[in-house]
Amino acid sequence: MAIQYSTSVRNAQLDAIETAIGTAAVLKIRTGAPPANVGTADSGTVLASMTLPSDWLAAASSGSKAKSGTWQDSSADATGTAAHFRIYASDGTTAHIQGTVTATGGGGDLTLDNTSIASGQSVTISSFTLTAANS
Repeated sequence: MAIQYSTSVRNAQLDAIETAIGTAAVLKIRTGAPPANVGTADSGTVLASMTLPSDWLAAASSGSKAKSGTWQDSSADATGTAAHFRIYASDGTTAHIQGTVTATGGGGDLTLDNTSIASGQSVTISSFTLTAANS
């Protein structure tokens, strides 16, 4: 049997993630496949970069934690197809979370209304939710 956690434990784990990463976290959307793991060097071209709101995730509830506030880059850095993302500490270099990017409804870890990004366009994150395992 796999280890299972109560909803209270799962919520506490999720809330600890935001605390560990800190305020003013930085999200970068990149081209190409994500690196093998979050400790591996960055890959792909940075298409959009944004400093997240101070309280960038809502309080965990029912074992999940959704984005809070507006996550937006008013002027994309480059042109390309968004494929993965990384969330960094406020230094913009210490990666803590990574995952896939798809268009809304595509099943990615982070969704955009359109994954084709043009340099200079506004990029807004549609959806992002962390869900704790082992329920």
